[in-house]
Amino acid sequence: MTSTDTDPRYGDPDAPATPWTEARRKFAEAEVYWLSTVRPDGRPHVTPLIAVWHDEAVHLCTGQDERKARNVAENPNVVVTTGDNALHGGLDLVVEGTAERVTDPGALAALAAAWEAKYGPDWHLDVVEGGFANPHGVALVFRVEPVTAFGFGKDPYSQTRWRF
Repeated sequence: MTSTDTDPRYGDPDAPATPWTEARRKFAEAEVYWLSTVRPDGRPHVTPLIAVWHDEAVHLCTGQDERKARNVAENPNVVVTTGDNALHGGLDLVVEGTAERVTDPGALAALAAAWEAKYGPDWHLDVVEGGFANPHGVALVFRVEPVTAFGFGKDPYSQTRWRF
C-alpha cells in the first residue's frame, strides 16, 4: 500500500482512518460480494457472488459463458464490493482493480482449498486445465489485486481511501 487518507466531506471530520489490516480482515471474512463489470456496449453489470481473499487479492470464479466472464474479456477493470448493509455501524468496502485470469495449477489448487475452507464442503472445487470443473464447462478464476480501495465506516461515519 502506498497511501491511506480520509475525506472529511463524507463523515465525521475527526473520524480516524480505518486501518487497512481491519479492512482486509473484513473483506476476507465477508460471505457475499458484488462484482461490477462493464458490458461491451458500455452498460454496467452487477452480480452477487462468493469469493476468497488469498495472497493479498480477492479471487472469484464464473462460468466461461457467463456475462461477467464475457465482460471481463472485453474490459478487465472491475469493482468488488461487500459490507454490512446497515445504516448505522459496520464497514462497507470497495476494491477497484483489474481482473486477471488464474491458470497455474498450483495456484488453482490453493484457491480451491481456500474456497472449501471458507464456505464448506458444498463448495469443493476440482481443478481442471484453465480453472475449476463446472457442469457447463470450465469456471474461470480471476484475481483482483486492489489498485484503490475505499472503506465507508458508519460508527462514526468516515471514508478511508487506500492506494496501492
